[in-house]
Amino acid sequence: MTSIAEPQVTVQTALKLGLTEEEFRSIVEWMGRTPNFNELSIFSVMWSEHCSYKNSITWLKTLPREGGRLLVGAGEENAGLVDIGDGLACAFKIESHNHPSAIEPYQGAATGVGGIHRDIFTMGARPIASLNSLRFGNPDLKHTRRLMRGVVHGIGDYGNCFGVPTVGGEVYFNDSYNQNILVNAMSVGIVKVGETVSACADGPGNPVFIVGSATGKDGIHGATFASADLTENSADDLPSVQVGDPFQEKLLLEATLEAIKTGAIVGMQDMGAAGITCSTSEMSARSGVGMRIDLDKAPTRQANMKPWEILLSESQERMLIVAHKGMEHLLLEVFQKWDLECEQIGEVTDTGRLEFFQHGEKVADVPAHPLVLGGGAPVYKREYRRPEYMDKIAQFKPSKIDVPTDWPATARKVFSSPNVVSKRWVYQQYDSMVRINTMTTNRHSDAAIVRIKGTNKALALTTDCNSAYVYADPHKGAMIAVAEAARNIVCSGGEPVAITNCLNFGNPHNPEAYYQFVHAIKGMGEACRRFDTPVTGGNVSFYNQSVYQDRAEPVYPTPTIGMVGILEDADKQMTFSFKSEGDQIYMIGTPYNDIGSSEYLRIVHGIAFSPAPHFELEEEYNIQSAVKSLIRHDVLRSAHDVSEGGLFVALLECAMASGFGFEAETDGNFRKDAYLFGEAQSRIVVTVEAAKEEELVNYLNSNNVPFSRLGEVKGDRVMIDAEDFGPLSEWSLTYDHWLEQKMEE
Repeated sequence: MTSIAEPQVTVQTALKLGLTEEEFRSIVEWMGRTPNFNELSIFSVMWSEHCSYKNSITWLKTLPREGGRLLVGAGEENAGLVDIGDGLACAFKIESHNHPSAIEPYQGAATGVGGIHRDIFTMGARPIASLNSLRFGNPDLKHTRRLMRGVVHGIGDYGNCFGVPTVGGEVYFNDSYNQNILVNAMSVGIVKVGETVSACADGPGNPVFIVGSATGKDGIHGATFASADLTENSADDLPSVQVGDPFQEKLLLEATLEAIKTGAIVGMQDMGAAGITCSTSEMSARSGVGMRIDLDKAPTRQANMKPWEILLSESQERMLIVAHKGMEHLLLEVFQKWDLECEQIGEVTDTGRLEFFQHGEKVADVPAHPLVLGGGAPVYKREYRRPEYMDKIAQFKPSKIDVPTDWPATARKVFSSPNVVSKRWVYQQYDSMVRINTMTTNRHSDAAIVRIKGTNKALALTTDCNSAYVYADPHKGAMIAVAEAARNIVCSGGEPVAITNCLNFGNPHNPEAYYQFVHAIKGMGEACRRFDTPVTGGNVSFYNQSVYQDRAEPVYPTPTIGMVGILEDADKQMTFSFKSEGDQIYMIGTPYNDIGSSEYLRIVHGIAFSPAPHFELEEEYNIQSAVKSLIRHDVLRSAHDVSEGGLFVALLECAMASGFGFEAETDGNFRKDAYLFGEAQSRIVVTVEAAKEEELVNYLNSNNVPFSRLGEVKGDRVMIDAEDFGPLSEWSLTYDHWLEQKMEE
């Protein structure tokens, strides 16, 4: 095959590359011979969990993939696509960059942002918004604060320089993330219907181009690195972390969108995980063709790069483009204008094989089809069993939890939870106003609202997942994640449309971790079907566990939901801030004697094992339907869902956003701690002006929607059951500055 010096290939070689002995035998069978090192390296990345989803695809296929506005579903292209009317479509996707961020937080997070944006504009859509979902360990640890600073600065610097606003997200803290943090990035873009580009390679004889940055040695075997546990030696894998350049990506964005308009492009794919290997194999397999690639023609940053280094490099800001033969000059002119590399490195063939050459010699020759999912990539259905810790959860008895007597002091403890306080220290480092379409910078909504230029519509965007709920009950917890995302969009005046997901779990070979995954998928699917929010794609991130001294510590199961909704009339945006003194405060939904998995239990009583909070899918659906109707008919003045910290925190957030205090009363039929701090789902705090109070009550009664009157917007203090909890200004001080002060330690 080649005389270029390379390691001898044995089963041990395959094991070192992350393959199993059985997989090695399958490769030999596919090849009809023992592969050389370059070929084995190709299989190792393409058959990694990160690229092949070999441990998850069986269950992913059970998720709903069809829905009213869906144009492109899961697995069809680089991102999902939904119809938003007026001849426009929304492309969106969320992905993880967990392992790289745990090793090198700044570049790991930055390149996560860059990579997800490329998935969007590779389809021809212009990114208009970015969101993220972040998980860190105990904020009292210097290690946690170091990682957090790096991640936040990486996200902020890349996004701010690239020129796409970061409009929303979430940050949670838990000891399970002490070593293995989670960094999930979401991008949302807009494109005209019919003007998207596919990741295909139709037409033997068509030229293949690499465009954008030169190829370097950063990110080599990044996909394999992401498909293994973190260990004490993971710092040695630092070369697997890519290095990003947001200014180069900005040029690539503009050049790519301009090149699409020339009509010269047949297909295009981002060079993300596995670089040239992934883009050539997936595009070829999708079109049933092959490619002949000359690696000498690929621009490189280092001299004398070996074939497998060029093939596996995950250097950022690169695309693979298949052009129409005879139209190459149009492509070259555009990329020359933007001062970007645009080199023809090969052509499409009709062989169905990927043939790679260097120095005139063939260094790898592999069939494209077996490399990819649905081809020859292995598919596993792992063993799973109920985790032992669930026995502790089943033993929880709320009757054994003492009801506090000092309510203001208890409220302050709950309110100082790092999962409750404002994440202002984080989001102030993000530019949320670039492109001036963001509508929630000074108007507080449960979801981010981004206006669609040229229309009166807006997108409602959110990322959601309370992993403590999923840990307690994977099925119910995943349903809650979908429901809360929908609830946030509904409370903002929108209609939920579709989701993308980022499924962060432990090692799939761990039966207890796989149990969490399987049951979370079942719950997610059930909720998505009820809300008619099909799954457009996303990312599975297994191996989120740290192994130290032979002890595995998986993270809390975290199936993050990224949801897109539509406001047909942007003027119907609903905010959660109180509006005027004298407005009446109501809770739509039913209170319960439920304190399971609440911040109150963890912070005040130190209890980590308790059931997930109350949740019934039909109850949730009916509550959301009622609130949608009330907003549509201009009955409500504000709406805010009850989530972490319970009703008390929801009321305070409404108050702090406005500067108005409130007087409220609890219901004596319930435990006061459950009523104030319990996190039972399907509850929304709303306000109504006195003149429309009767209309609200009549609507809820006539539609059998449960509700209760809580109190009134009044003054500048917090009053509950006639007890003074102090001035609103003191609560705001704690809320706004707790994290900021912690990060200065």
